[in-house]
Amino acid sequence: MGRNLQISVRLRPVDLARGHGLSTQAIRNYEAAGILPAAGRTPHGYRTYTSLHAGALRAFLALMPGHGHQTATSIMRAVNQGAVDEAFRLIDESHAQLLDDRRTLEAVESALRDLEHTGESEPEPTAVPGADGTFIGPLAGKLGIRPATLRKWERAGLVRPRRDPQTGYRIYDEADVRDARLAHQLRRGGYLLEHIAPLIAQVRAAGGLEPLEAALCDWHGRLSVRGRAMLAGAAELEAYLRESGPTRPRIES
Repeated sequence: MGRNLQISVRLRPVDLARGHGLSTQAIRNYEAAGILPAAGRTPHGYRTYTSLHAGALRAFLALMPGHGHQTATSIMRAVNQGAVDEAFRLIDESHAQLLDDRRTLEAVESALRDLEHTGESEPEPTAVPGADGTFIGPLAGKLGIRPATLRKWERAGLVRPRRDPQTGYRIYDEADVRDARLAHQLRRGGYLLEHIAPLIAQVRAAGGLEPLEAALCDWHGRLSVRGRAMLAGAAELEAYLRESGPTRPRIES
């Protein structure tokens, strides 16, 4: 009885918006996107919301910092359509990506420490493409990016492939692949190309880990903030799931 009375309390769009610094248009957009359950209507056609909608909004806003806008939208849409397992799958994917990013950071740190300890310069370019080198398409596919992105990175000085004398095709040797991987991860960490270029130059010169320590420390911090944000998002989503219960409204896609 208490739960039904709480859900039946009517809220205007401005009531939802005001508490989160949003516009009423944003509330309407969230409803249209399936982030919020469908609103009720007054006899005059005005939207009315309830505490259930307020809970959905809190869950969405809490999910965004950890999962991003697109994934948070997909999670809420799945929940509101009754596809809770799909929502859990999306959350699992985000956690898997965070774990992968942590492992990549560890791998980057390990590689940079190896450079510092051995004092090795970058490997000499290989002479046989396809054996000890790779072309732009396979490398882009392995990184999950477009070939155009690698060409852009080349113009920015992040990678320096040589050209096959017969075909003119770009050939990426072991050092180029290393630089491309590092650039890819730093881009995912939010770094701009102009900030990445000097870091990769330091790696090429094997100038030691010290110039990179600030960036690596910031990267660690970003991952920690994201992990904690995922916890906060999970708490709000669980609260919304408890409130919506088995009578959770369905929204037609």
